[in-house]
Amino acid sequence: MDSLNLNKHISGQFNAELEHIRTQVMIMGGLVEQQLTDAITAMQNMDSELAQRVINDDQKVNMMEVDIDDHCVRIIAKRQPTASDLRMVMAIIKTISELERIGDVAEKISRTALEKFGQNHQPLLVSLESLGRHAVQMLHDVLDAFTRMDLNAAIEIYREDKKVDKEYEGIIRQLMTYMMEDPRTIPSVLTALFCARAIERIGDRCQNICEIIFYFVKGQDFRHLGGDKLDQLLAGDNLPE
Repeated sequence: MDSLNLNKHISGQFNAELEHIRTQVMIMGGLVEQQLTDAITAMQNMDSELAQRVINDDQKVNMMEVDIDDHCVRIIAKRQPTASDLRMVMAIIKTISELERIGDVAEKISRTALEKFGQNHQPLLVSLESLGRHAVQMLHDVLDAFTRMDLNAAIEIYREDKKVDKEYEGIIRQLMTYMMEDPRTIPSVLTALFCARAIERIGDRCQNICEIIFYFVKGQDFRHLGGDKLDQLLAGDNLPE
């Protein structure tokens, strides 16, 4: 086999390996999205069986992260990728870490739900359905943007977190009102507060994945710029080249 054909062969194998791990990320993302949806449903509907299923399936998410991470390490060691190929591998490593943490949130919400059901089997003081749906939609959209490495979609999703924050603040005000009017509600307020905060953090995780997309497309790290500076860049859609 001449050197040209060998190079094509190696390149073809490398592309196949990259495509495989990208597919695995999407499978992991779909599982995490379902876990999150089920956890919120279990909390809202007081469904102990569904909550337990989310807890049991968390290990699948953890093992997928380990497996994909191992594939990425082997690709770096064997292929020594550069430029956009290396950015893709690094983007995958960072993204699966964010997904695993979202999976942990789903598990914690489910554990909290089971504990609450075991105590008094009373529904939450406030509905978290709208906030939860918003967070799930952000996750769904950012996974889609990651699949296509769509910069414009990532910018829109990044901005969407402000709406999640606004919903969260409204829930906090409701819970504080309950607590001030009747101190006996404090344990229930704390449970709802924990779940609401956990869901709100998912929006932040989705923003992190957006920043990973910015990094892949533009080749620059946009983390820790500070809210105002990044907002200015996004407002004009003039991310630096």
